[in-house]
Amino acid sequence: MLAVIEPVVEAAGYDLEEIGLSRAGRRHVLRVLVDKDGGISLDDVALVSRAISQALDEAEESGGEVLAGEYQLEVGSPGVDRPLTEPRHWRRNVGRLVAVSGLTGRVTAADENGITLDDRVIAYADLGPGKVQIEFKRLDEAEFEDVDDEDEEGEE
Repeated sequence: MLAVIEPVVEAAGYDLEEIGLSRAGRRHVLRVLVDKDGGISLDDVALVSRAISQALDEAEESGGEVLAGEYQLEVGSPGVDRPLTEPRHWRRNVGRLVAVSGLTGRVTAADENGITLDDRVIAYADLGPGKVQIEFKRLDEAEFEDVDDEDEEGEE
Protein backbone atom coordinates (compact mmCIF):
# COMPACT_ATOMS: atom_id res chain seq x y z
CA MET A 1 0.00 0.00 0.00
CA LEU A 2 2.83 2.41 0.89
CA ALA A 3 4.50 1.56 -2.43
CA VAL A 4 1.36 2.75 -4.25
CA ILE A 5 0.53 5.83 -2.17
CA GLU A 6 3.93 7.40 -1.44
CA PRO A 7 5.00 8.03 -5.06
CA VAL A 8 1.61 9.61 -5.84
CA VAL A 9 1.80 11.97 -2.88
CA GLU A 10 5.41 12.96 -3.64
CA ALA A 11 4.67 13.48 -7.35
CA ALA A 12 1.90 15.89 -6.37
CA GLY A 13 4.42 17.89 -4.31
CA TYR A 14 3.41 16.86 -0.80
CA ASP A 15 5.02 15.00 2.09
CA LEU A 16 3.41 11.76 3.23
CA GLU A 17 3.17 12.13 6.99
CA GLU A 18 1.18 9.05 7.97
CA ILE A 19 -0.90 6.15 6.68
CA GLY A 20 -3.39 4.43 8.95
CA LEU A 21 -5.68 1.51 8.27
CA SER A 22 -8.53 0.62 10.58
CA ARG A 23 -11.71 -1.37 10.40
CA ALA A 24 -15.20 0.14 10.50
CA GLY A 25 -17.72 -2.67 10.26
CA ARG A 26 -17.18 -4.58 7.03
CA ARG A 27 -15.07 -1.83 5.53
CA HIS A 28 -11.57 -0.61 6.02
CA VAL A 29 -10.86 3.08 6.60
CA LEU A 30 -7.62 4.20 4.98
CA ARG A 31 -6.40 7.50 6.48
CA VAL A 32 -3.64 9.34 4.67
CA LEU A 33 -2.10 12.47 6.17
CA VAL A 34 -0.18 14.81 3.86
CA ASP A 35 1.46 18.18 4.37
CA LYS A 36 3.70 20.71 2.64
CA ASP A 37 5.45 23.96 3.44
CA GLY A 38 2.78 26.62 3.77
CA GLY A 39 0.12 24.04 4.67
CA ILE A 40 -2.52 22.46 2.49
CA SER A 41 -5.94 23.66 1.42
CA LEU A 42 -9.17 21.76 0.86
CA ASP A 43 -8.46 21.90 -2.88
CA ASP A 44 -5.07 20.26 -2.22
CA VAL A 45 -6.76 17.52 -0.18
CA ALA A 46 -9.27 16.87 -2.98
CA LEU A 47 -6.49 16.72 -5.59
CA VAL A 48 -4.37 14.28 -3.59
CA SER A 49 -7.41 12.20 -2.66
CA ARG A 50 -8.38 11.73 -6.33
CA ALA A 51 -4.80 10.86 -7.29
CA ILE A 52 -4.47 8.28 -4.49
CA SER A 53 -7.85 6.76 -5.28
CA GLN A 54 -6.93 6.44 -8.95
CA ALA A 55 -3.55 4.86 -8.10
CA LEU A 56 -5.18 2.35 -5.75
CA ASP A 57 -7.78 1.46 -8.41
CA GLU A 58 -5.07 1.01 -11.06
CA ALA A 59 -2.98 -1.16 -8.73
CA GLU A 60 -5.98 -3.35 -8.01
CA GLU A 61 -6.90 -3.62 -11.72
CA SER A 62 -3.38 -4.71 -12.58
CA GLY A 63 -3.78 -7.78 -10.40
CA GLY A 64 -2.42 -6.62 -7.07
CA GLU A 65 -4.79 -6.69 -4.15
CA VAL A 66 -3.86 -3.58 -2.24
CA LEU A 67 -6.82 -3.64 0.15
CA ALA A 68 -9.07 -6.64 0.63
CA GLY A 69 -12.73 -5.67 0.29
CA GLU A 70 -14.36 -2.28 0.48
CA TYR A 71 -12.54 0.72 1.85
CA GLN A 72 -13.16 4.36 2.57
CA LEU A 73 -10.32 6.77 1.78
CA GLU A 74 -9.81 9.78 4.06
CA VAL A 75 -7.11 12.29 3.15
CA GLY A 76 -6.23 15.19 5.43
CA SER A 77 -3.45 17.12 7.07
CA PRO A 78 -1.88 16.45 10.45
CA GLY A 79 -3.44 18.38 13.29
CA VAL A 80 -1.73 20.72 15.69
CA ASP A 81 -1.35 17.82 18.12
CA ARG A 82 1.09 15.98 15.84
CA PRO A 83 4.50 15.70 17.51
CA LEU A 84 7.28 17.68 15.83
CA THR A 85 9.87 15.04 15.01
CA GLU A 86 11.28 15.87 11.56
CA PRO A 87 13.21 18.98 10.49
CA ARG A 88 10.35 19.85 8.10
CA HIS A 89 7.89 19.81 11.05
CA TRP A 90 10.02 22.34 12.90
CA ARG A 91 10.50 24.49 9.78
CA ARG A 92 6.74 24.63 9.27
CA ASN A 93 6.23 25.84 12.83
CA VAL A 94 8.65 28.77 12.94
CA GLY A 95 6.95 31.52 14.91
CA ARG A 96 4.91 29.14 17.04
CA LEU A 97 5.16 28.48 20.75
CA VAL A 98 6.32 24.90 21.42
CA ALA A 99 7.20 22.65 24.32
CA VAL A 100 10.19 20.34 23.84
CA SER A 101 12.67 18.57 26.10
CA GLY A 102 11.37 20.31 29.22
CA LEU A 103 11.55 23.76 27.62
CA THR A 104 8.80 26.03 26.34
CA GLY A 105 9.55 28.81 23.90
CA ARG A 106 8.98 30.23 20.45
CA VAL A 107 10.67 28.63 17.45
CA THR A 108 12.42 31.59 15.84
CA ALA A 109 14.40 29.63 13.23
CA ALA A 110 14.87 26.12 11.88
CA ASP A 111 17.54 24.89 9.47
CA GLU A 112 19.23 21.63 8.50
CA ASN A 113 21.13 21.45 11.83
CA GLY A 114 18.51 22.33 14.41
CA ILE A 115 16.19 25.00 15.75
CA THR A 116 16.44 28.28 17.58
CA LEU A 117 14.06 28.31 20.52
CA ASP A 118 13.84 31.95 21.55
CA ASP A 119 17.61 32.69 21.84
CA ARG A 120 18.79 29.11 22.41
CA VAL A 121 20.14 27.05 19.48
CA ILE A 122 19.35 23.34 19.83
CA ALA A 123 20.54 20.56 17.50
CA TYR A 124 17.94 18.07 16.25
CA ALA A 125 19.90 15.27 17.94
CA ASP A 126 19.28 16.98 21.30
CA LEU A 127 15.55 17.45 20.75
CA GLY A 128 12.78 15.12 21.73
CA PRO A 129 9.40 15.33 20.04
CA GLY A 130 8.03 18.85 20.25
CA LYS A 131 4.44 19.86 20.81
CA VAL A 132 2.87 23.04 19.51
CA GLN A 133 1.24 25.04 22.29
CA ILE A 134 -2.14 26.55 21.53
CA GLU A 135 -2.19 30.31 22.05
CA PHE A 136 -5.33 32.34 22.48
CA LYS A 137 -5.17 36.10 22.17
CA ARG A 138 -6.97 38.10 24.76
CA LEU A 139 -9.82 40.11 23.27
CA ASP A 140 -8.16 43.42 24.17
CA GLU A 141 -4.97 42.35 22.30
CA ALA A 142 -6.74 41.09 19.17
CA GLU A 143 -6.48 43.12 15.98
CA PHE A 144 -9.65 43.71 14.01
CA GLU A 145 -10.00 45.00 10.48
CA ASP A 146 -11.68 48.40 10.42
CA VAL A 147 -14.86 47.85 8.37
CA ASP A 148 -15.89 51.53 8.58
CA ASP A 149 -13.24 52.47 5.96
CA GLU A 150 -14.97 50.34 3.35
CA ASP A 151 -18.39 51.81 4.15
CA GLU A 152 -17.08 55.39 3.82
CA GLU A 153 -15.63 54.71 0.35
CA GLY A 154 -19.02 53.64 -0.97
CA GLU A 155 -20.76 56.75 0.39
CA GLU A 156 -20.41 59.83 -1.79
